[in-house]
Amino acid sequence: MSRWCKVSSAMAASSSLFSCSTHMDVLAPTISKCPKDVVRCHSKISYKEPSYLKSTCYPISRFLCMNNLSKCDKMKKTWQRDGIHCFSEGHKFQLDDVLDAQQFDRDILNAIFEVARDMENIERNSPESQILKGYLMATLFYEPSTRTRLSFESAMRRLGGEVLTTENAREFSSAAKGETLEDTIRTVEGYSDLIVLRHFESGAARRAAAIASVPIVNAGDGPGQHPSQALLDVYTIEREIGKLDGIKVGLVGDLANGRTVRSLAYLLAKYKDVKIYFVSPDVVKMKDDIKDYLTSKGVDWKESSDLVEVASECDVVYQTRIQKERFGERLDLYEKARGKYIVNQNILKVMQRHAVVMHPLPRLDEITLDVDADPRAAYFRQAKYGLYIRMALLKLLLVGW
Repeated sequence: MSRWCKVSSAMAASSSLFSCSTHMDVLAPTISKCPKDVVRCHSKISYKEPSYLKSTCYPISRFLCMNNLSKCDKMKKTWQRDGIHCFSEGHKFQLDDVLDAQQFDRDILNAIFEVARDMENIERNSPESQILKGYLMATLFYEPSTRTRLSFESAMRRLGGEVLTTENAREFSSAAKGETLEDTIRTVEGYSDLIVLRHFESGAARRAAAIASVPIVNAGDGPGQHPSQALLDVYTIEREIGKLDGIKVGLVGDLANGRTVRSLAYLLAKYKDVKIYFVSPDVVKMKDDIKDYLTSKGVDWKESSDLVEVASECDVVYQTRIQKERFGERLDLYEKARGKYIVNQNILKVMQRHAVVMHPLPRLDEITLDVDADPRAAYFRQAKYGLYIRMALLKLLLVGW
C-alpha cells in the first residue's frame, strides 16, 4: 500500500500541485496522490472545504497552486514589505518532521519562539492544559538520555497528551533481536501520533521519516544533528542576551562529534553579523562541512586555541563535553582531548557582564562547580527553556498554529 503523504493543508485546494520551496534549506516533501478535498493530517483524515484557503496565507509554504504562483509571489512581497507573517491560528505547521536545523528559516524560528513564550505561560498558569488531549507520543531512544527524553515527555504531559516510552531501545527492544529501524518505526507509528527518535547512527531520523506516516522528531542521531536542542539554544540566547543579530558565540569542546554545536551553527547562520569562534583540541576540531556552510552563508568564523581571549570577546561561551563514547577504542585520543579547555573562575573574570555560559549537559569537568553560582551560568535555565521549545514543537506538529 502506498504511504499517505504528510502534506500541508494547502494541498486541498487543487488536484494539480507541485512542490515549491521558498527557501533553499527546506527539504522537498514526498507527495502521493490524495483524494480531492481530503487532507491527510498524519494519522488522522479530515475533510476540508476548499473555500477556507481564501483566508490562508503561507509566505514560506512548500506548496503553492501552479495557477496562482504569480499572485502568491505578489502577496508575499506585500507581506514582507509590511512586516506581516501569516502563521495564523489553526493553520498547519510548515514542517512535517523535525530532522535537522536546515529546515528552519528565520521567520519560522521567530514564530516558534512566540509559541514557546505562550508555552511558558501555560506551564506557569495552566497546569491542566488539554491542548494535546487524545494524542499519544512515543519516545524511542537507542542511546541514553535524561534531559531530552524527560523534557519531551514532560512537554507532552503538560499539554494533556500521553506518552509511550523506552529508555534504551538498543538493548531493551526488538532491535536487540536484529529488527531493523524501519520495521520498528512501522510498528510504533501504529501505536502513536508522533515519534521522538534518538539513535546512534547519523541519518537515522531521516530514514525513519522516509517511511513514517506520523511526524518524526530527531532527538539526536549519533554525531549528526540535534535540531530541538539547537532551537532551545537559540531561544536561550535570545532570552538571555536579548538579541540574535550581531552576537559573538564561542563553541568550545568536542566540535567534531558534537551534534549540538553542529545544529547550532546551522541556525546561527540565519542571523545577521554573527561571528563564531571554534575552540577545541586538535583531535575534535569542527568538521569542514560546517565551516564550508558558514562561509557559503557569509558567516564570519575563526578557529582559536585561546579560550581566555575568545571568552573576553563573546556574548555566549557554549561549552561541550568531550564525548568518550565517540572515540571507540582510541581512549588515548580521548585522554589527550579531555580537560584542555575548562570554564572556571579565570574564564568568568574575563567574560563581559552581560555574557552567558551555556552547555547542552551533561557536564563532567569542563565547567567547574563554582561557576554555577554566577548569574552568567545559564545552562540550567537553558534546560528549562528546552521544555518550552519542545512543548511548542509538539503543539505545532500535532495541531498546527
